[in-house]
Amino acid sequence: MFRGISLFSLLLIFCYSLFAQTNGSAHFQKDYQLHVSRAKSTIKIDGELTDSAWQYASQANDFWGKYPNDFAKAKRKTEVKLLFDNDYLYFGFTMCDSGDVIIQSLKRDIGHDNNDGIAIVLDPLNKKTNGFWFVLNAFNAQSDDQLHIGSDVTLSWDNKWYSETKRYKNKWTAEIAIPFKTLRYSTDKKLWGINFVRIDQKTYEYSTWTHVPVNFKSYDLGYTGALIWDEPPPPPGKNIVLIPYATGGVSSDKENNIPTKGTLNAGFDAKLGITPSLNLDMTLNPDFSQVEVDQQVTNLTRYNIFFPEKRSFFLENNDLFGSYGINGFINPFYSRTIGLDKNGNKIPIIAGARLSGNISKSTRIGVMDMQTGNKGDYYADNYAALSINQSVLKRSTIKGYLLNRQSMEPDSLKQSDPLSKWGRNAGLEFDYSNLSGTWNAWGAFHQSIKSGLHNANQFVDLGFTYKTRHLSITQDLGSTGTNYYTDMGYVQRINNYDAVRDTTIRVGFKHLFNELGYNFFPTKGPAARIEFLLDNFIVFNPDNSFNEREHTLNFNLGFKNTSNMKAIVIADEVHLLYPISFTNGKPLPAAPYSYAQFTISFGSDTRKLFSYNISTGGGGFYNGSLKTISGAINLRSQPHLNIAIQAEYDKISLPDPYGSTELFLISPKVEINFSTKIFWTTFLQYNTQQNNYNINSRFQYRYKPMSDLFLVYTDNYFTTPQLTNKNRAIVFKMNYWLNL
Repeated sequence: MFRGISLFSLLLIFCYSLFAQTNGSAHFQKDYQLHVSRAKSTIKIDGELTDSAWQYASQANDFWGKYPNDFAKAKRKTEVKLLFDNDYLYFGFTMCDSGDVIIQSLKRDIGHDNNDGIAIVLDPLNKKTNGFWFVLNAFNAQSDDQLHIGSDVTLSWDNKWYSETKRYKNKWTAEIAIPFKTLRYSTDKKLWGINFVRIDQKTYEYSTWTHVPVNFKSYDLGYTGALIWDEPPPPPGKNIVLIPYATGGVSSDKENNIPTKGTLNAGFDAKLGITPSLNLDMTLNPDFSQVEVDQQVTNLTRYNIFFPEKRSFFLENNDLFGSYGINGFINPFYSRTIGLDKNGNKIPIIAGARLSGNISKSTRIGVMDMQTGNKGDYYADNYAALSINQSVLKRSTIKGYLLNRQSMEPDSLKQSDPLSKWGRNAGLEFDYSNLSGTWNAWGAFHQSIKSGLHNANQFVDLGFTYKTRHLSITQDLGSTGTNYYTDMGYVQRINNYDAVRDTTIRVGFKHLFNELGYNFFPTKGPAARIEFLLDNFIVFNPDNSFNEREHTLNFNLGFKNTSNMKAIVIADEVHLLYPISFTNGKPLPAAPYSYAQFTISFGSDTRKLFSYNISTGGGGFYNGSLKTISGAINLRSQPHLNIAIQAEYDKISLPDPYGSTELFLISPKVEINFSTKIFWTTFLQYNTQQNNYNINSRFQYRYKPMSDLFLVYTDNYFTTPQLTNKNRAIVFKMNYWLNL
């Protein structure tokens, strides 16, 4: 049956691919053109746009409304001017406004949502597959990221650029200087893709220079206009960056009987521009002590949670390695396997190097090698990765990878666990997109290689998405073999815990996912968007017998004052393979279970200094019941203070002898923004499911662009039977971004 469905889906995708290639957004770079010329005099980045050079700059204005509606021009005027010199690409923005601006924070990487701000979309290679995203809010807080087709903005990439803003009674202005060294481009290419986004919170309107349809993201690379250089863009010149760091601290670990001790450490990161579009990153003894802790969640599933990468070294061009598979579900490469154990504890990294970028206009490569050290029961490992992406057709990609993990464990352990010595993976994928982005299709074949395992070691995937202004359709089919290992990756469902035997059993699976969505964008009344989503997720065992079925109906209602309401109904049927426990009672037996749940939530106007959201739900849970209530309150004293408190309560009630339990998760966070350079953030997490109470308090002083001083205090406690300290540390770190 599963094979028949796959063949039918393949036929559908083949037909869709033949007929779906339309002109789509092809006319955009004819209708939206902007010339950039060399500045005739010096530009000072002060946010005032009074330098004489701006008088001769070409400009873009007359923006289109993007959200909540795209049928008319923007309500308030935005004007953009462009110039360049040998070192920088300059942007000057003027935003007509009324009254005080609205922002959420002065902190870097706050993003564009819920902030009065502007953003720049740059596609230097004009391939509509990869680019850059620079965001600035009205109080000069910067955010940036790399853009990749099909991926969301994560704001996980950072680089050095310069900006200033000024606020007036009837407008606010901004000046931005982006160093050519920050970008990846070809000096012989005089046509770049470009777009601009304005976020006007008081009218709750997103607007764009080009006419981006409301059903696409504002930063979609398929809808860029043309940036035309009057002369070839200047070469970036020598691009060498050295980022040394030094740390010191005091820590204690009562949980493992390690006494209080002091530490000193040092290392560096380095960036070397091999060509304008190819970069070499190196790291020696990297330290990530300043990285924010993971935000804990209550896990009511049978599987591990997927946490995002936050460490800076792994983030640039991370799509070259991390975009394979199904994000958050099956990822052959998951960078958190390097230097972190399964619980997020640090494993020392000795050194690493990564070469990434374009070797031609159509070919991107990524080569990485990382060496970790020993820690406790973890032996040193070497991680090597190679990825090649080849652009084909108008906006599609063929990509392939090789991965290798090699353990340095002693020879005496080889016989006891031969699978732990090494693991290799290889894969090939084809990602298709028509020019307008209304059709996407993908196919993937992945192979794992382990000593003595020669079958059931593959993952294959096939799917497509079709989306118009109102309608969206997605189907994905995949098959994951029981012996498909990913030593450098993440697979969500393959490990099944048996609570009776206290062991984990690997079981492959096949999945079918369908989603049908329909959107309305009312032009009148308070509603901005009405969305219905119907999901269907079915899982089969390797022998094609039924394992699990989940039907989900989502209703989302977004209002023009930024508030929203959601309702979700879920019907689940599970043929549990192994006993599982969610309480202290007897584990639930392996048997069929059917149950239904519902959730309803409401979020208030996020533009207010006080906002909140609340969610409640419940229903069946295996052979018992579940009740859930969660919420959050946010208090702002703009622009310096943010206080947020999130909380969740879950009550699982199962019949005797399977027990019941109550779970609490409380997460207060206080953020003080003294300026765009000095921040103090304190984050508390009380999680009874993890039996952990965590304090993380971080002071940051950005004394120069991309150069920071951190003082971080962490403290962890057991929550039961009483608060008992597990470990604590106070760490000082200083790094310096040095351009050579």
